[in-house]
Amino acid sequence: MPQLSLNDALLVVTDLDGTLLDPHTHEWEAAQSWLTQLVKHQIPVVLSSSKTSAEIITMQQEMGLTGLPFIAENGAVIQLDESWSDAPHFPRMRCGTDHEAILIVIEKLRQQHGYKLFSFDDVDDKNIADWTGLSPKMAALARLLEASQTLIWRDTDERLAAFEKQLNETGLVLQEGGRFWHVLDAQCSKGEAINWLKSQYQQREGKRRVTLGLGDGPNDASLLDNVDYAVVVKGLSRHGVILKHDDPQRVYRTQAAGPEGWREGLDHFIGRE
Repeated sequence: MPQLSLNDALLVVTDLDGTLLDPHTHEWEAAQSWLTQLVKHQIPVVLSSSKTSAEIITMQQEMGLTGLPFIAENGAVIQLDESWSDAPHFPRMRCGTDHEAILIVIEKLRQQHGYKLFSFDDVDDKNIADWTGLSPKMAALARLLEASQTLIWRDTDERLAAFEKQLNETGLVLQEGGRFWHVLDAQCSKGEAINWLKSQYQQREGKRRVTLGLGDGPNDASLLDNVDYAVVVKGLSRHGVILKHDDPQRVYRTQAAGPEGWREGLDHFIGRE
């Protein structure tokens, strides 16, 4: 039996690539009926992704979620709800080190150690479109990073461990997504971002919302560990999603991937009308 109802004070927070979006086609139609129900019941759907703010704003428009908060660049950027204009950081807050400073660190390490890696700053829109399957328009938006850097790693696992250690010594972290690696400030994560948003909702509404999170990659673990109920959508990562609080009452792992898995996760936890 589902534990939650559409009439509960819920907050849904979801990864995009490989979770709400098909990892290959970027389609999300299988999730449409649930998105429609959530919007109808005024349940906020917070998109949380490694994508840039520019990409997520476009996705919100397509999905009927315009004006809601979102988490970009794995928690390094938080967009506030459009009605929170009194907030000191409105409309968007950035966490920690900016994109340009991160790029300098990566370039220095690459020159010193000869790491075989490519960043989104090394290539043009066409390369990114080829790597991701995105349209040229969306590939251009993927380059508009504010507080992180996206990498393709072409070196050994041993060298990756050394690179990660060197990043950590400068206050940065390396996170694995579905197919790319992401470098951002160690203070930032999807988990920290959703905890901040939860507290904002509670302060503004005077009640605590029950949170349901969905994700498919290792970079979603901090998000899924900081929500009441978690859906691990079957994903592409060879390392899987390892959670600190992997209680079967709280965590559901889907059989289906992408938006079909997303729908399966909501079917599991939330009763339909």
